[in-house]
Amino acid sequence: MKRSKMPSPSCSPEQVVEYIQDRLYLASYNSPPDSQAPFPYPSQQPKSPSKRSSKSQQNPTRGPKNKLPVYFTVHDTLFYNAFHADFGPLHIGHLYRFAVYFHAILGDPANADRAVIFWSKPDSRSRANAACLVACYMVLIQSWPPHLALAPIAQVDPPYMPFRDAGYSQADFILTIQDVVYGIWKAKEESLCGLKDFSIEDYEKYERVDMGDFNWVTPHFVAFASPQHQPTAPIPPNTPEYASLPSTVAEVHASKLPIPFKNTLAHFSSRNVGLVVRLNSELYSPSYFTSLGINHIDMIFEDGTCPPLPLVRRFIRIAHEMITVKNKGIAVHCKAGLGRTGCLIGAYLIYRYGFTANEVISFMRFMRPGMVVGPQQHWLHLNQGAFREWWIEDTLRQKSVIPAPVTPSRPSQKQRSSNGQTATPPNGSHSKRSALGEIDYNEGSATNQVDDNLPAPTPGQPRKSHRKDSRHHPYARNVSGTLNMEKELDKSVDKSSPGGHRASNEHSESEEEIQLRMLAKQRATRSPIASPTTSATQRSISYSTTVSNNYMLTDEIHDDQENWVEAANPKTPVSVKRGSGALGMSKVRPSPRRADSKNDAKGVRKASGRIGSIGSPTRVK
Repeated sequence: MKRSKMPSPSCSPEQVVEYIQDRLYLASYNSPPDSQAPFPYPSQQPKSPSKRSSKSQQNPTRGPKNKLPVYFTVHDTLFYNAFHADFGPLHIGHLYRFAVYFHAILGDPANADRAVIFWSKPDSRSRANAACLVACYMVLIQSWPPHLALAPIAQVDPPYMPFRDAGYSQADFILTIQDVVYGIWKAKEESLCGLKDFSIEDYEKYERVDMGDFNWVTPHFVAFASPQHQPTAPIPPNTPEYASLPSTVAEVHASKLPIPFKNTLAHFSSRNVGLVVRLNSELYSPSYFTSLGINHIDMIFEDGTCPPLPLVRRFIRIAHEMITVKNKGIAVHCKAGLGRTGCLIGAYLIYRYGFTANEVISFMRFMRPGMVVGPQQHWLHLNQGAFREWWIEDTLRQKSVIPAPVTPSRPSQKQRSSNGQTATPPNGSHSKRSALGEIDYNEGSATNQVDDNLPAPTPGQPRKSHRKDSRHHPYARNVSGTLNMEKELDKSVDKSSPGGHRASNEHSESEEEIQLRMLAKQRATRSPIASPTTSATQRSISYSTTVSNNYMLTDEIHDDQENWVEAANPKTPVSVKRGSGALGMSKVRPSPRRADSKNDAKGVRKASGRIGSIGSPTRVK
């Protein structure tokens, strides 16, 4: 019996959302609309003038708006099996059924030029499930990016109701449609979710409690409820009882085990599951799995609680080895296969693929409704950063195990050259470390400045810059830098003048620093123009220059050591050449006491204060 063509107030849609122009719309109705019900198409936004838009304005009667639309819904065929107060999101089986129904409507030749309206009831829960279903369809099947799938429903008023967990406590952690869409999109990008190899028959069969109550969350993880069967204690091997256990799939089907336990054993054995992890108390004997060649371990912790991090670390290590090395699946269960199971599987997915907590909870509920309950949601959110850090640490540790290219333990001077200059220390000593190559890229190219009293860095990891001697601190004593330079200059002064000062090796570190500060005070009280006698008897480098070069030119000193050999007769200011791998000053301030010398008649040159980058030319005024 057909309805009247005159629209009734109850048939008018509460809201209309356009997903594909003139083709797919999302609406909600108080009462089911029929094929004759008029549809108020949303007004189009003004667009920039073009040939196509001008043609459409000239022919306003052209297009599917001329014909009656097609209405369809799934709220009376696809039901969400709620645990308590949860109402969604709809799972992957619902999405598959929706896609089959929708494609059948689109493929009908009678609907070629007709708009399709997917409608739902106007209550908040029905609206949220319908909008989430369409957005997930666009991402998973039509390969839309998440932002385009969410754009049509972003400004809907009133906003869509968020989803809650399946627990009996107060819902203090919510998930939005955006979380679900991004979780599914992330899983698709990582090849963890898809409909190409999805079996709707197996999914709908084994999700039932009386058939096994398990779901494949990813191609490597299956979550299931705990089987219940007597006996519960492990049966020792090499006993008649153990020999009577089923060891093949045919023997499992022929056994007298309960149907849920039988389906679980047969399915896991045929799907290459290599490990079963039990998180709850013993309700069955693990020997039924081990007799089929499936390993079984216990990681039991209290129901409704969150696992300790050492247990999670151990689970991740075992699971990662099982997946990557042995190439087998892992079955995880607690009593219901929801809360504790979701914690460990979600922790691994965050660790391995970089999900956010909201994304991984949404994705797991899309694959198995109800996963992660109550405070376990907050636990995943609080620890997601730690799980990602574990992945980084394990990746670096794995790289360090890879054997590095063979290098000589004591490289020669020719091998330790930078820009054609031999990089040997001024005192001729050699480093006891083997060459690290590109590992030292962040500390310049001077491979001989490694501190022998520190342990060698792990190969493959970048070395850190902080060290015990704090050689980059401006007031620290450098092991092989500026003080060596002053020793060479003091030796030359001692040869040229009997009254010259020398830096004695017998002085302690603190005394040398005090001596440098005293020289700086003397510099501050004297005139910039010094007599030739004074300049010949005092050190030819100022304390400020020493401080500047101490932390900026440490690596350059080793690369340009031949300059220090020439400094035996310091009649002219020492010029420091730029190293290829270190930051240096654009100009070096010479001693003001040399302002009246023949080689520097122009007076004192001011330091520009500019710190050049690697490879930048030296600026000269």
